[in-house]
Amino acid sequence: MAPELIVTSDIVEAAVVLFREARPRTIVLAGGVTPRPVYQRLAREPSHWDGMEVFFSDERCVSPHDPASNYHMASRALLSFVPAHVHRMPGETCDSAAYEEELRGFFAGGQPEFDFAFLGLGSDGHTASLVPGDAALEERERWVVRVMRPDHDRLTLTLPVLSAARVVVFLVAGAAKRDALRRMMAGEDQPANRVKAARVIVVADAAAAADEERRS
Repeated sequence: MAPELIVTSDIVEAAVVLFREARPRTIVLAGGVTPRPVYQRLAREPSHWDGMEVFFSDERCVSPHDPASNYHMASRALLSFVPAHVHRMPGETCDSAAYEEELRGFFAGGQPEFDFAFLGLGSDGHTASLVPGDAALEERERWVVRVMRPDHDRLTLTLPVLSAARVVVFLVAGAAKRDALRRMMAGEDQPANRVKAARVIVVADAAAAADEERRS
């Protein structure tokens, strides 16, 4: 089944509406450029974050103070302004087992079932740090793995964890993502399409969704 597609001139507002509707208590944040303005807007709704448990989809193996850190971006845009409890991936140690242990402790050893997850879509079809051809795509037992990338090694949640989320929202902007979005809506095999959550929603701008709008 193809994901739900929302094409909008205002990704931020559409994402905020979905967040409000879901009323999550556990949430997964993505890194990247597109989520930042969404997080900045959500920072103006602190009441929605009271008691929230915040996790991350992936993280570069860098210090939390490094500008390349997803936590660093999310903290500056959102987390330092809201009363949420943050479960930060340990980028400075790149210890996948430690983060998995944290997940197991929070979810009492059972399969994590996040209420809501923001994810991105790379031009190559990757999401989180699950990239085409990487062995991490085939992982079915571990919840968190370390992956090797040319710029930085990374920690990432695995597909069984992401697919257990109740709502996954992909934020997709720009013409560079057009082909990846076309492949996603066509159901072609790429990492993002392997996320089989109960509800998968793509929020895209017109530049990214031009091919879909022509077909509609």
